[in-house]
Amino acid sequence: MAEPILSPRKFTSTALLARKMGKFNRKKKNKGGGGGNSWANHAPRADYQEPVRENEKLENFYTEQAIIPVEETGAFWSTMRKDLPNSFRFTGSKGHALIVQKRLVEHYIPEMASVKFNGEIVEPPKPVPWFPEGLAWSMSTPKQIVRRHAPFASFQKFLVSETSIGNISRQEVVSMIPPLLMDIKPGMAVLDMCAAPGSKSAQLIESLHAGEEARIRQVLHELEQKQGKSGSPDGKDIELEKPDLKTLGDWSDDGRSTGLLICNDSDYRRAQMLVHQVKRLNSPNLIVTNHDASIFPSIRVPDPRGFRYLKFDRILADVPCTGDGTARKNYNVWKDWVPTNAMGIHPLQVRILVRSLQMLKVGGRCVYSTCSLNPIENEAVVAAAIEICGLDTVKIVDCKDELPGLKRVAGLKKWKNMDRYDRFYDTFEEVEVAKKDPGIDHPEALEKFQQSMFPPLNTSDGEIPLELCMRIYPHHQDTGAFFITVLEKLKEIRPPQQQKAKASSTETSSVIAETEEAQKIDTTTLEDMEVDEPSGSKSPLKRKRDDDDDQILDGAVKKAKDENHADVADADSLKGENDVQDDEEMVETKSEAKSDSTSVARPSNPDLNRDLASSKRKNGQPFEEPYKYLAPDHPAVQSICEFYQTSDRFPLDRFMVRNAMGEPVKAIYYTSPFVRDVLVMNEGKGMKFVQAGVKMFMRQDAQHRDICRWRVQSEGVPIFEPWVGEDRIVRLYKREELRKLLLEMFIKATGPSYAELGEVGERLKEMPMGCCILRVEPTDAEDGFDERFVFPVWRSVGSINLMLPKEDRKAMLLRLFNDNSPLIDNNPQKNKEKAAKEEEAEPAADAEDLPSPEGT
Repeated sequence: MAEPILSPRKFTSTALLARKMGKFNRKKKNKGGGGGNSWANHAPRADYQEPVRENEKLENFYTEQAIIPVEETGAFWSTMRKDLPNSFRFTGSKGHALIVQKRLVEHYIPEMASVKFNGEIVEPPKPVPWFPEGLAWSMSTPKQIVRRHAPFASFQKFLVSETSIGNISRQEVVSMIPPLLMDIKPGMAVLDMCAAPGSKSAQLIESLHAGEEARIRQVLHELEQKQGKSGSPDGKDIELEKPDLKTLGDWSDDGRSTGLLICNDSDYRRAQMLVHQVKRLNSPNLIVTNHDASIFPSIRVPDPRGFRYLKFDRILADVPCTGDGTARKNYNVWKDWVPTNAMGIHPLQVRILVRSLQMLKVGGRCVYSTCSLNPIENEAVVAAAIEICGLDTVKIVDCKDELPGLKRVAGLKKWKNMDRYDRFYDTFEEVEVAKKDPGIDHPEALEKFQQSMFPPLNTSDGEIPLELCMRIYPHHQDTGAFFITVLEKLKEIRPPQQQKAKASSTETSSVIAETEEAQKIDTTTLEDMEVDEPSGSKSPLKRKRDDDDDQILDGAVKKAKDENHADVADADSLKGENDVQDDEEMVETKSEAKSDSTSVARPSNPDLNRDLASSKRKNGQPFEEPYKYLAPDHPAVQSICEFYQTSDRFPLDRFMVRNAMGEPVKAIYYTSPFVRDVLVMNEGKGMKFVQAGVKMFMRQDAQHRDICRWRVQSEGVPIFEPWVGEDRIVRLYKREELRKLLLEMFIKATGPSYAELGEVGERLKEMPMGCCILRVEPTDAEDGFDERFVFPVWRSVGSINLMLPKEDRKAMLLRLFNDNSPLIDNNPQKNKEKAAKEEEAEPAADAEDLPSPEGT
């Protein structure tokens, strides 16, 4: 489903709350209009015209064949013509999300509950009844009320602030359903086939990392007990996660998540937008790829005999669709809908689902979903995929008892199809008869129909229980419309030749043939596939980029170019072929595997490399720099270990850079072992990796020899902080001291503000210059905190600075202190010059564009 896009900001992440929060960096200026805050409630333009929400063909298609029960038809169409309520979700770790939610429940809801408009109580936001822990909310407050009443205006400011740093994500309610039905557990391998813009992907990441912080804290406490040390106390956020530890395993890597999430999108620009959506969650277990989902290449992973092809525990196939279920927010649906839209996209949807089932483990779950009501895109696709794979190979999972409180309707077993001239057909045989009728008007309109678009025929293998599919209708719970089916793989899929011998229809054979071709090589792109474009002045396919996305996409792609080439020392040419295999796990000998990839590349011709770096791949995809892992004894890694006194338990074989030379120039990234294996094993094999890893260190120019040149990035702090030695740790216990550090940037060591920092200031004065970690420790004291925070701090000759973007500072001041004071910049001239350079070079800031530490 095309989830609502958050306001046009650039995503970066912060280490503020240990993978529980992130941020969106706003563009420094909004050039040429457009954009703005997605939560803002601006008055309509003077020339604004209410959209026409009528389409005779659309209404006739769904009314004529009674997809909606007759007694509900009026309520259905009345709801479809209303605007969709706003909805949002508290994100990140469960513990932190509940703490932010508590602020809403205890502070803002009581204030809004007393507001009256025209003599009537205005309904405040309310929790979505079926979403776990009450972490999803919906609101339908009219804009004029938000503008006129202070409690709602204050609440809106809270939403904007928390959204800007990633604690809240704006997401349509029905879009939240598929990830919840996947039943993801930590340690699993998960694939999101059509992931952009990324709201569901964020849910998947959260599930993979569930309980991770509490696990790591427990490991640390056990280690401290063995060493006879007293460790830092756990905060309330960690305590809220501890009850789940018995059911959430994944302890093999000192509590760190060992799972994998690959997020894919066929459009490179949308893939970049996806990067910015999910990057804020600071996951070293994430890879973003850019492939046609219908022929997604098989991925190599290590095996004792050489390598094998990765099978996934869970796959989400939220496929491109016509999106008529989004008519409440996408007004183009009313204008552009024609029945041939679904006919054009149906073959691609079948191919994506079949490919998903091929890559699924036996016993694994695949969730198929669309934001369409059309059975051609829904039940017909599910039935076709099951027939291709075999009724004894794939089954539909009955999910009626999952998500109590969610109102749903059983999938359709019978439906009709309509051509562009409003003629209905119950079966494909009726279409074949009509084709032979010499007197029929517009016979060309019948050519798009295929057998698989109609209800499946009962065979000797049994009947497909399509009633186990789920339909969500907007008038039941004031949402958008949606379709979801959960599939389980029972056994490996038969080889294509056997499937072809069993195939009973032309189009089934065609899909099998295309699958065979996909298994040979992945050179076909989405644009090359024979998929009909929907009719209309603007394609309503849900994966089609909307005009409102332009700013996000432009910024994302520009950022990608800068990031991918910023750390280039040299670049080797990328050669190779794509591996797309069937479900037979293939292996090769160790000697063959060793020759395929290496973790460090040799130097090559600089001139040639520059040409390659500036070249373009097909479909406008720029050259992507390869990922190269640093050896644990690399001088840069060793200098980091010595300066930060890292624990022996912290792994040193997971640091990488993105350039062919394999030398750290500007940034050092960190990944999980699973991600490392995927990147290394598939280098030069045709995989199009867009993003992987968490940026953990940035090179910092410093004049003093004793200062480590690598400062910790805010997004890397949650991963690195637990293992940093005491000499680089500063502890803070008092609220006012944190407020001072958040409010003021570059606090001068000789100024009056420094004296107000108390013990923190004294500790920082004693500490050698460079980067250090600030731990805000939980305490029962009245002037303390019950939650644990960690921040990077830069200690220079003349000042100290909390290395956080302004948006993060403002959001924390508002939530923790209810403080709207403007920030104080004690080094305005330097930042003004830096901002001017950034404005010229790049319109949107990233985490590495934080205020630079002062010269040392």
